[in-house]
Amino acid sequence: MFESVFSGGVIKKALERGLVEVKVHNLRDYTSDKHHQVDDRPFGGTEGMVFKPEPIFAAVEKVRQSEKSPVYLLSPQGRKFDFHLARSFAQFTQIVLICGRYEGVDERVIQHLIDDELSIGDYVLTGGEPAAMVIVDAASRFIPGVVGKEESVRHDSFSQGILDYPHYTRPRDFRGMKVPQVLFSGDHKKIESWRRRKALEKTYLRRPDLLEKRELSSDEKKMLDQIQKERIGR
Repeated sequence: MFESVFSGGVIKKALERGLVEVKVHNLRDYTSDKHHQVDDRPFGGTEGMVFKPEPIFAAVEKVRQSEKSPVYLLSPQGRKFDFHLARSFAQFTQIVLICGRYEGVDERVIQHLIDDELSIGDYVLTGGEPAAMVIVDAASRFIPGVVGKEESVRHDSFSQGILDYPHYTRPRDFRGMKVPQVLFSGDHKKIESWRRRKALEKTYLRRPDLLEKRELSSDEKKMLDQIQKERIGR
C-alpha cells in the first residue's frame, strides 16, 4: 500500500533525494508463535478482534531509534491531526506510527507504550494505513527541500490560521467568467489586501470555527465586520 502511494509525486522525489525516509514494518515479523498471530478475541465476549500487545511492544522496541522518537497510535479515538501537528512532526528525526485495525489494540499499548493517539477525522477506516500516509505526506511538506517553492507552504490553508485565498490563471475570461481586475492592477498592497479579505470571507463562510481561535489584527477585524454586514444584507 505504501509503495503504491509514495511511488509518484513530491514524496517520491523526497524519498529519492534522501530528504524523507519511510520504513514499513509488518507486525507478524514480531510474533513468537508458529501462526504469527497478531490479534485475538477480546475478553468479555464482545465482537471482533483486538491487536495483541506482544507484537506491538516488540516492534516498537526494535525500530524506535531513541527515546526522543514519539510513538503514535492511529485511532478514531485520537486527537485530530492538524496543520500545527504536521509542522511540528517535521522537526523530529523519527516518528513511529502504529496503524490500528480490527476493534482496536490492547489497552496496555495505549497506557504504557504510546505517547498519544491520532485521528485524521471523525470517521472509521478499515485500517490505519491510509491515515499514516496522510500524516507522512502532510508532515513532509515542512521539511526543507521537499516542496519546490517553500514560500508556497507558508501560504497554505491553515498556515495563517485561516483558509487560503482564491487563485486564478489564464485565460482572463473563460465563458464570461472573468478574473478579478485587482489582480492586474500591479498594486501589490491592494492585491495583498484583496487576498486577505477573500481568505477571511472564505473562512467565515466555510470554517468560522477557525476565526474563533485566531487573533485578528485591527484591519482584519474591519474586513470581517464588512463581510458580515454584506452577508446579512443579501
